[in-house]
Amino acid sequence: MQNFQQYIGGAFSNGSAQFPSHDPATGKVWAMMPEARTEDVNAAVNAAHDAFCDPSWATMTASARGKLLYRLADLIAENAPKLAQLETRDTGKIIRETSAQIAYVAEYYRYYAGLADKIEGAHLPIDKPDMEVWLRREPIGVVAAIVPWNSQLFLSAVKIGPALAAGCTVVLKASEDGPAPMLEFARIFDQAGFPPGVLNVITGFGAECGAVLTAHPKVDHVAFTGGPDTARQIVRNSAENLASTSLELGGKSPFIVFEDADIESAVNAQISGIFAATGQSCVAGSRLIISNKIKDAFLARLKEKAEAVVIGAPDDMQTEIGPLCTQGQLTTAVDLVAASKAAGAKVITGGKAIDREGTYFPPTIIDCTDAPDAPCLSAEFFGPVLSVLSFDSEAEALQLANDTAFGLASGVFTKDLTRAHRMIRGIRAGIVWVNTYRAVSPIAPFGGHGLSGHGREGGIQAALDYTKIKAVWLRTSDEPIPDPFVMR
Repeated sequence: MQNFQQYIGGAFSNGSAQFPSHDPATGKVWAMMPEARTEDVNAAVNAAHDAFCDPSWATMTASARGKLLYRLADLIAENAPKLAQLETRDTGKIIRETSAQIAYVAEYYRYYAGLADKIEGAHLPIDKPDMEVWLRREPIGVVAAIVPWNSQLFLSAVKIGPALAAGCTVVLKASEDGPAPMLEFARIFDQAGFPPGVLNVITGFGAECGAVLTAHPKVDHVAFTGGPDTARQIVRNSAENLASTSLELGGKSPFIVFEDADIESAVNAQISGIFAATGQSCVAGSRLIISNKIKDAFLARLKEKAEAVVIGAPDDMQTEIGPLCTQGQLTTAVDLVAASKAAGAKVITGGKAIDREGTYFPPTIIDCTDAPDAPCLSAEFFGPVLSVLSFDSEAEALQLANDTAFGLASGVFTKDLTRAHRMIRGIRAGIVWVNTYRAVSPIAPFGGHGLSGHGREGGIQAALDYTKIKAVWLRTSDEPIPDPFVMR
């Protein structure tokens, strides 16, 4: 039994209470986690606020902040194997994915390390000859960063990296489902040499942790990744402190394949887009919108590949799909498939929980051509479930793509360049991948529209979003300011 600790003000502790964490592959308790309650949250926010005001951080040069972030990136790269093992153990995400993803996480910190001393202000050509006016970009303050259990190290990097580059301090709330990798990350961060309190890492539940954190009067910005229901509550909480928010929420992303697409390439991308990470990805290409001219051939090849996916223990390098993270997800998947079948949808493959220890659900494909109201088309499964629709025309494909309250990601597969550009313009989503899917980079912004949230993570804009503008006016005339009450 392992014991993990929270990280507040540069010190580790067990917190006010502890709770068990279950291994998704076995369902058995494998570790105890610190449960942050109100007093712990207050301590973490106060530590971040004190650090923000302390000269050791507040007056540190941007270049020096960048060097600390470079050091952190190196430590993450050195510790990537251990972090990957912990994420796999605590979330069920397969080791081949956690290993590759965490190795790349270091690049996000390197990107923001290099950006730290490039967050610039501006000089204004003001219309008054005796004035110099310029703009300073200053850190927004204390950031509450809240991440879900899936891809925690990546989803925290796109918050912590730009926030620290800008000079903010952070309280990170790891998900209560699988927090082990983030609590271990705190130990790595502690070695990097940042002043105490610059980053604080806690985990806990609803009212006594998340609600207290997002409404705290010393929190200036809330960066959240998760579902729309929780986001609505966060926005309500932020009415207490008037904190700004950035919300990266769910998706029901369209994956559009035209008749001229390379079928094998598109099938492989679709397999990756919906079954990678066991479908537990906000950008999962969960709605296949396929041309009727190639539908049968495409689905036949897709079914063949889906049924060949290796399902197994997440720590086995041969495994391609592991368990779902929680029992609740498994129950949701089972119930949504049943409801979709009742609405007239046809299960092509999968659809039933696997009879084995752990929370396993197989790759599932559901044809909804004759069931446009099937709940699988609108609900985010957060599991390996693909819903299928078909079209006859480009206009119909676009209409189906935009028939969702979400707007995070999308994919278009076609060899027709002009058609691709029309689809790019027409799709309402924050990301459009053309003839590829799930590609990411620290240089490219990431985010959505509608129920997929607002704000962007990644790229230069993310760092700017952790700053506020200060306008500075300097009078250059040596003449006394005239008496405003003397008429001239």
